[in-house]
This record gives sequence, structure tokens and C-alpha cells, in this order.
Amino acid sequence: MLREERFAAVTINRILIFSGGALGSWALDEIRQDDYIIGADAGALFLVNHGTRPHLSLGDFDSVTPEQLMQIQANSGETLPCDPIDKNFTDTELAWNLALSKQPSKIILFGALGTRFDHSLANVHLLRSALQLQIDAVIMDNHNRISLITDWKTIEDRQFTYVSLLPLSETVTGITLTGFQYPLNEATLTIGQSLGISNVMEASQAVIRIREGMLLVIESRD
Repeated sequence: MLREERFAAVTINRILIFSGGALGSWALDEIRQDDYIIGADAGALFLVNHGTRPHLSLGDFDSVTPEQLMQIQANSGETLPCDPIDKNFTDTELAWNLALSKQPSKIILFGALGTRFDHSLANVHLLRSALQLQIDAVIMDNHNRISLITDWKTIEDRQFTYVSLLPLSETVTGITLTGFQYPLNEATLTIGQSLGISNVMEASQAVIRIREGMLLVIESRD
């Protein structure tokens, strides 16, 4: 198992995690020069195959060949393999927990969504732990931008067609929307409802406010 206590907290602005789900050149375009980059299993291979050197590559590496693992090791600042049997977390959660321990101002997770719905859903749930530590966190792919709020959020026009709201807690109360085609005022959403799906921004900015609960904000396009 990966021993998280090895990693002392350092001052880092953003940590970008690349996992093994859906990835593309769009993800590489998000990298800034001062970002700390983590590759999780096949996400590390994606990075080195596209000329990006991760600061850290980790995982059980069961999704790569021995030759590809050697390539990852040769092109990473550090590589941390872990036992594929004796571990309690997915590779993505290992990377996520390590990122949390470094206490960055922001975490962006790429490759968290894909064909394995169980992994995709578990990765969305990771947003909760970042929220509890007051770390801004987002999951991104080419069609979605997913965040979790407990108070308010301003949405900028990023060329996403829809903004959907889904409770992650049992209920979310006091939902007030401004700048949307379908406004809400002090509304309540209960988990399992689809009322918050596919809203549309009417301006370059829109604001979501809630009074209590945890609300997933999903910006998406087809």
C-alpha cells in the first residue's frame, strides 16, 4: 500500500491528476507551467506518450505492460508502484488522497470518466473529501465539468451547453439560481429527482446559491 505519511504538505497552487479514463489533447491544453502533475496508472502512460513529464506516477500499473512501465519510470520525476492485491483504494483515489495531503488551492482530475461507470461514480464522490478540506476541485473531460458546492458558485460561459444540478446529499435546500433560463428561488431538490437537469445560461455569468446540502454542478455539452 502507498504510505501517504511520506508526503509532507507543500505550498502548491494546482495539482492535475491524469487517470486512465477518457483522455485527449484537450486535457493537455489545461496544463500550466507551475502545475504539479500526477499520473495514475494508464494516465501516466498517456502523459509520457504525449511528451509531458509527470512529477509523480503511481498505481498498481495493471493497465500497462512491463515495457510501458519502464517508459513511465524513465520519464517521471518519481514512480510509486503499489501492490495490485493488497490495496484498499483505486489508483485514482490513491492519487487523489496524495493530492489532498499536499493541500493545494485546486485539484483538477482528468480521465476520471469513461466506460467503467462504477469507477466514474466513485470518482465523482471523491469531490466530497476535497470540499471538506475547503480545496477547490473539479472533474473534467471533453464534454463535462463537474464540481460540488455547499454554498454558492459563479458559472462562467465556457462553451458548455447545459448546467445540471444534482443533490449528492439526501436533500439540498434554499437553491436560488440567477442568470439561467429556468430560475429557482429557495427551491429544494431531493436525491433521485431530475428537476435540475439541463438548465441553460442566459448570460456570460450565472450564479447558483444554496442554503444547506451538497449539490453537484455539472456543466456539459454533447
